[in-house]
This record gives sequence, structure tokens and C-alpha cells, in this order.
Amino acid sequence: MTTHYESVHPVTLYPDAFHVAAPDTPVAHDLFPRRPGVFIRKMHSPEPAPVLEPAPELASEPASETTEPAEPPERVKPVRELVTGQFGLVPPWVKSVSDAKLRSTKLVNARQETVSTSNHFRATWLNAQRCIVPMMAFFVDDLRSGKPVPTRIARVDGKPMGVAGLWECWTGAEGDTITSFTLLTVNANSHALMSRYQHGGTEKRMPAVLNEGSYDAWLTAHPQKAREFLRAYPANWLLANPVQK
Repeated sequence: MTTHYESVHPVTLYPDAFHVAAPDTPVAHDLFPRRPGVFIRKMHSPEPAPVLEPAPELASEPASETTEPAEPPERVKPVRELVTGQFGLVPPWVKSVSDAKLRSTKLVNARQETVSTSNHFRATWLNAQRCIVPMMAFFVDDLRSGKPVPTRIARVDGKPMGVAGLWECWTGAEGDTITSFTLLTVNANSHALMSRYQHGGTEKRMPAVLNEGSYDAWLTAHPQKAREFLRAYPANWLLANPVQK
């Protein structure tokens, strides 16, 4: 489970790496469960756009033999927005703020294999509330010496990473709202780097780091296609360094 990651710094990297404006308020260097962080989503509209039906006479009118075939519409790139939210997802069915606090600390990760069936994440996944979580690195424990050694996992080139995630906005009976997000993870048992870390005898997991060129596609893909983006990031593109306390 990934419960600690490092936010993007300096903030001037946000426009270049993710095509969004830098955060208005400072983001903590280290992010832990229930701490405020930022995520990137497709520009969200609370009211769905109306669907316009064609007029009956136009819908039933046969096409003219001389009419030129319509050009297929160009794929419109989504407008990205940077949103502040709590690290640790609060499901929409939670009843109270106290329950939200208890659950969110355990929902910082969503498993790729069960995200569409889990009671905690299913509605969020099917509603295509996907996001990109920007970070410089994530942290795991190296237990090979018998003692946990915090280890920083980052890209070899030092550039920011965009991790696949889900976002949710919970509203309580009293009008309280909590915007939150979680990281999607994939199996790393056979990963050349990540298989060395975490507890022995348990399944190895790692965040689903997205390829830079797939950000827009990830945000707009149909839920049935979205799983194709959730893969283990190549080991030779990652660098692991023990953290000096």
C-alpha cells in the first residue's frame, strides 16, 4: 500500500508537466492519509449537458445521393483542472463526518483488479471520476535487512509522475462536503524493482504510473477501456534511494 508520497516541487513544474496552473495555496512536501493534496481531473460540471434529439422529419429523411459524407468530428481534448482534496477517498454513501474520517485513512489505495466491484470504489469508477495525482516520488519500506528502511521511488530522469487515481465529492446531511482522492495500484510481484520491497510473503503493489502521452485518454476513456491504462511502470525508468532520516 502506498500511504506516503512527495508532492511536485517547484510549483513551476505543474504547467510544463501537466498543463495546469500551479496550486493557489502551498501543498505539503510530504503527503500522508487525510492530508490535503492536489489532483488533476477533466473540467467538472455538476450539471450534465442536455442531450438534443434531432427533429423527427430530419431524423427520418433519407440521405441525398449527392450529399457529401460528413467529416468525423475531431476528438476534443479535455480541459484539465487542478483540484485540492484529501488523500484518502470518502465513498458517497458514508453517513457522517466521523465515519468519513475513519474510512478515508484506509482508502488511500484502490486495487486495479477490484475497483469496479468494490463497494468503496464501484460507483466512483463507473461514473468515470478518474484523475491524475501529480507527484515527484512515492515511498516504500525496504525490509530485506530485517528493519524497515524508507525508500524513495522516483523517475530516473527526475521528472514528475502522474499516477492514476479516482476522486469523489461527499456531501453530508448537514451540508458538510469533503473532496477526496485515492491512488490506483497494480500487482508488482514480477516487477524487477518493486518486488524487492514491502513485506515478504504478501502481494507486492505499486501505484499505476501513467505514460505522459496518455493523460487525456485516461481522463476521457470509457470505464470498460480505462483498465488498459493501469499497468506496472517499467523498472528501468525508476530509481530507488534509501531515505536519510
